[in-house]
Amino acid sequence: MLEWLYIRPDALQVWHDPIVVRALSWYRDVMLNRMPAKFLIAKHVESPEDPASLSLDELWRLHDRLASEFRELWSRIRGGEIRLEQLSKPKHSFLDVKAEIAWRLIRRCVLCERRCMIDRTRGGRSICLLDDKAYVHSWFLHMGEEAPLVPSGTIFYGGCNFKCVFCQNYDISQLDVRGGEPVSPRRLAEIQAELRGRGARNINHVGGEPTPSLHVILSSLKYLDVNVPQLWNSNFYMSEEAMKLLVDVVDIWLPDFKYGNNKCAQRLSGIPRYMEVVTRNLVEASRHGDMLIRHLVLPSHLECCTKPVLRWIAGNLPREKILVNIMDQYRPEHLVARYPWRWPDIARRPRVGEIAEAYRYAEKLGLNYRQVSL
Repeated sequence: MLEWLYIRPDALQVWHDPIVVRALSWYRDVMLNRMPAKFLIAKHVESPEDPASLSLDELWRLHDRLASEFRELWSRIRGGEIRLEQLSKPKHSFLDVKAEIAWRLIRRCVLCERRCMIDRTRGGRSICLLDDKAYVHSWFLHMGEEAPLVPSGTIFYGGCNFKCVFCQNYDISQLDVRGGEPVSPRRLAEIQAELRGRGARNINHVGGEPTPSLHVILSSLKYLDVNVPQLWNSNFYMSEEAMKLLVDVVDIWLPDFKYGNNKCAQRLSGIPRYMEVVTRNLVEASRHGDMLIRHLVLPSHLECCTKPVLRWIAGNLPREKILVNIMDQYRPEHLVARYPWRWPDIARRPRVGEIAEAYRYAEKLGLNYRQVSL
């Protein structure tokens, strides 16, 4: 039985808002155990062959075929035509196929759009500084997330494919990335089950960045039999291959839409083709599960980043289904704190007027941003 004893009052009140209920309907149903999480459904879609016996090309062909079967089954379950309890678990499943593909992909790693092509199974380390293990630095019930999410069963993974000069978690994302506990898939499943048992409304995969640990995360779901929404808290720089693996297991997306142009992304995070990759993934994710987008307002970046980000969301995603959190928590950290003269534009906190202008602009665009404040 879930422990709801210490939920913040606003986390309860938010579910009286019809905008939140409509936008996060699937997540809410899974959270309340009215529906099974998508990874549990994926376990009931049969793979006719042992994934380990197939080549990568054969795996992808099988994956695409099973994805159609999964989405039909998901639709029927959502519509009340069938219950998961009526189905038997096959020897090999759609989830097994996904996990096998993910492990193959890190042999020439293309989990993110850095596409390093390094064999992480032989000890090679990509720009994320990770080998083939997932390193968990901490895991706990997070009460500081958006109201619909708390208490959030947050798992912080080491490593990141971004090199943000202002990173607030730089110790685990860029410095001591392998200083956490190296977890096996079974151990990671145990962590998720314990968090749910303690009252977590979701399992919040974050970091650093969770994408480089995708192979372990997917494998852990094979051992997880507790119903809990899977939340992907990410910079959204995943490759198309990683997105194909994720869309059938993630129940709610929590993307961080940082920049409104490629120049700022390259200068502040060392990321090429930012807008192309992140917007592609946002559109794809919006078709599969619920979404709450975060945008951190950077000082001096209203015109180049905040307004273009909000404008893109309003013009390219279904507004009635998308919640937006305009965040005012930026503070100079990491390299910006040490060498403020190198990045004078972001070497301060955002001004009250800048945050107010961001809110006014979101209001003008008709975005749902008031419902998810921290």
